[in-house]
Amino acid sequence: MGQNEAGMAAGDHNPLPRLRIDAYETSAKPLRMAQRRLLHELTVGVLWPHRPRDLDLFLSLGQGYLAVDEIGRPVGSAMYFLTGEDFAMLGMMVTVPRLQARGAGKWLLQRVMADCAGRDLRLSATHSGYRLYAAAGFRPVGIIRQQQGIARDIAPVHAPGILVRDLRADDEAGLRALDATAYGATRTRVLDALLRLSTGTVALRDGAVCGFALQRDFGKGRMIGPVIAEGDAMAKALVAPLIRANAGGFTRLDTPVDSEGFLSFLADAGLVAFDTVTEMCIGPHRRATEGAVTYGLASHSLG
Repeated sequence: MGQNEAGMAAGDHNPLPRLRIDAYETSAKPLRMAQRRLLHELTVGVLWPHRPRDLDLFLSLGQGYLAVDEIGRPVGSAMYFLTGEDFAMLGMMVTVPRLQARGAGKWLLQRVMADCAGRDLRLSATHSGYRLYAAAGFRPVGIIRQQQGIARDIAPVHAPGILVRDLRADDEAGLRALDATAYGATRTRVLDALLRLSTGTVALRDGAVCGFALQRDFGKGRMIGPVIAEGDAMAKALVAPLIRANAGGFTRLDTPVDSEGFLSFLADAGLVAFDTVTEMCIGPHRRATEGAVTYGLASHSLG
């Protein structure tokens, strides 16, 4: 397939409305909740662990496209999650393996980038997608480590000068302010949804929220994240009660923090290294790098 056929040079953000792959013409349809079944079929085909409930969350928060061939088979997807006026997180970037070298992923990426023109962008790149995103102008800014496994009944962890307790409704204002600083954008709708679905813990210093961790059903079990903390000790103290609550169950935490102390703590708790993705962005890297920082993502697609 030539470049003129796909209409997708690296800097071209005006893709053709249709793409011919082999003998089939593929069209990109705006993603709607009614297409959840096809999206789930697509993710199952690439061995992603997402359950229908997880896709419902993404579809309720984001926009994007589902690529479908002439006989109705889903062959790819791409989504974006707008935050404020100047930022978007890209996610749910899926292409069936047989089409990864045929331009389908690039075609979908071009569409979502065109929709997000003028915004700072961030995504989590799998190994197979890295070259595609680099060619489109994304630069690597860090590694996300996917830690998962059967949670163990670990001992409580204490952080000096910090009180850790269960999350309450009156903690939300402080939680949202911390998340906006650590994440680099105010993601009101995402947090609205996560707080409805999650339990969690907060860290208090002199009565003020200085860290938090959320946990919800996701994939094969439970996902811990977002986690915002000022350092390893606080992160461990926030996460330990959630891991203990999951003892014997599958638990996952995706962390951008390269800390031997925190990673060893997770491994000892049963959440061992499983995979990595590369965090990439266009525009400034907006995550906080000091103070309260991100220790756990909400998901690869939400950041």
